Amino acid sequence: MDILTFLLPTVPLLSAVIVTLLSDGPRRRVARTSIGFSVLTLLIAATALAMYLSNPRPVPVSFGINWGTLYLDPLACIMALAVAGISMVVHVYSARYMAEESGYARFFLLLDLMTASILLMVTAGDLITLLVAWHLIGVLLYFLLGHDTRRQAAQRYAFWTLFTYRLGDLPLILAAVLLYQAYDTLSLPLLFERISAAPDVATTFGLPLTSTVALLIALAAFARSAQFPLHTWLPYSMEGPTPVSALMHAGIVNAGGFIINRFAPLLVHAGEVLHLVFAVGLMTAILGSVLMLIQNDIKKALGYSTMGQMGFMFVECGVGAFSLAIYHLIAHGLFKGTLFLGAGGVIGNARKHDGVPPDDVYTFVIERKPIASRMPWVAAAVITVVAPLVVLGVSHWLVGGDFVSRQGAVILLFFGWVTGAQLIFATYRVRAESPWRLMAMIVLSLVIVVAGYTVVAHSFDLFLYPDRALSESIFEAASIPLATFEIIVAILTLAIVVGWLATYYSSANGGADGKNPSGLRLALYSLISREFYVADVYTWLTQAVFGISQRLNVWLRWA
Repeated sequence: MDILTFLLPTVPLLSAVIVTLLSDGPRRRVARTSIGFSVLTLLIAATALAMYLSNPRPVPVSFGINWGTLYLDPLACIMALAVAGISMVVHVYSARYMAEESGYARFFLLLDLMTASILLMVTAGDLITLLVAWHLIGVLLYFLLGHDTRRQAAQRYAFWTLFTYRLGDLPLILAAVLLYQAYDTLSLPLLFERISAAPDVATTFGLPLTSTVALLIALAAFARSAQFPLHTWLPYSMEGPTPVSALMHAGIVNAGGFIINRFAPLLVHAGEVLHLVFAVGLMTAILGSVLMLIQNDIKKALGYSTMGQMGFMFVECGVGAFSLAIYHLIAHGLFKGTLFLGAGGVIGNARKHDGVPPDDVYTFVIERKPIASRMPWVAAAVITVVAPLVVLGVSHWLVGGDFVSRQGAVILLFFGWVTGAQLIFATYRVRAESPWRLMAMIVLSLVIVVAGYTVVAHSFDLFLYPDRALSESIFEAASIPLATFEIIVAILTLAIVVGWLATYYSSANGGADGKNPSGLRLALYSLISREFYVADVYTWLTQAVFGISQRLNVWLRWA
C-alpha cells in the first residue's frame, strides 16, 4: 500500500521526464509514452482503492522529514481514481487533437506534470506538501492555457487565471501558518486530532482560530472554484486548447470542493463559515445558470455551466452534505469532460442543420404523421408538483429514515424537487402523439435515476465518512435555528407550488408576448447580456490602479 501511494504522483512525473527526453523524436512515440504512463497511473489508482476497501486503514507515507508526507484515506483514494481516469481520457484525445499544433511534446509534458500535481494535492499528508501542489496546479494551468503563444487572447486570459489563483493561494498560506503556530504540527491527521481535542484556541489577535482558518480556506476555495465574484476567469479561459478545457472543468476547477472536504474536521467547528459557503454557492449557482442560457458560444456556455455546477457543489458543502459534494464533483467532472471533448462534433453537426424548427402542418401534410398534442395543463401541473416530491421523499426515507431531521438534507430535497419539476415541465412543452405515455416514461425514468442516485450517494457517504459522529456533527454545524428553518421551508414550499401553477397557466395560455417586450424585460436582458457588469468593474479597477501607479511614478521622480 505504501508503494502504491508513493507511485501515484511519481509515475506521471516519470512520464514527464521521459517525454522531455523524447521531445526531439517522432510525435507518435511521445504520445504513446505519455498515454501508456497515464494508463499505468489509472491502474495504480484503481489497485490502491481496491486494497483500501479490503483493508480500510489509512497509513501516512513519510520520507523521514517534517514534510513531503503522502496520505491515502477514502477521500484521497476516490479522488485519485477520478483524476487518473479523466487524465487518461484527455491524454488519448490529445494525441490526435494536438497533432498539427506546435509544441506537441511540451503539451504532453505539461499534461503529465499537471496530473502529478493534482495527485500530489489529493494525497498530501501535510500542510507544506498541500501548499506546494496547490501552487503548482495554478502555474501549470497558466502554461497549458497559454500553450499557443501566438494567440494574444489565450495569453491574456491565462494570466487572468494565474492572477486569480494567486489571490486564492494567499488565504490558504495564511491558514497553514496559523494552524502550525497554534498546534505545532504539519501533519494533517495529527493536526485534525489536535483540533478535535482543543478547538477553542485563539489566534495572535484574539480571534477564534477555527472560524478564522475556516474562513481563509473558504476564500481560497472560492477563487479556485470560480465562485462569485471571483468567477470571471473561468468562462474566458476557453481560448486554451479543448483538452485543457476538458481537464480544467473536469478536475482542476473542482479543487475548492476537495479542499473543503479535506478540512472537514476543522469546518465542523465553524458553522458560520458554512453558512457563508452556502450563500456564496447559491448566488454562484443562480448566476452561472442564468448566464449560461444567453451564450452563443458553446464552450463559453459550458464554462458558465461549470460555474453554476460549482456553485451547487458549494451549496452542498454549506448545508453539511460534504460527501454529496464529492459525488457531485466526480459526476460533473466525467459529464463535463465528455461535453468539452464532444463540443467539436456538436458544432460540426449544427453547421449541417438548416435551423428550421419543425412545423405541425408540415409534419401532418408532408410526412403524414398525426399532429402532436399536449396533456391538460392542470394534470401536468399536479404531476410536476407531486411526482418529484414523492419520488425524492420516499427514496431518501428508504435509505435513511431520519433525513427529515437534517436541515441540509431537506434543503437538498428542495433543489431536487425543483430540478425534477423542471424535467417534467420540459416534457410537457414537447408535443407528442401520446403525451400521457411520454409523461409516464419520464416519471418512471425519474424514479430509476433518483433511486439509484440516492443509494449510491448514501453508500458514498458511508465510505468517505465512516465516522458517523463526524458526519452528524457537520450537518449540525450547518444548521440554523429550528423556528427560522421551518418558516423558510413553508415559504419555499408555497413559492414552488404557486410558481409552477403560474408557469403552467401562462404556458397553456400562450405565455408572454415576445414581440413587444416591456422595459423591465429589456433592462434585465441588458444586465444579463453584460454579465452583471462584473468584468466591467474589474476593468475599471485595473485602469484605476494603472492610473494611480503612473501618477506615483511621476511624483517619485520629483521626490
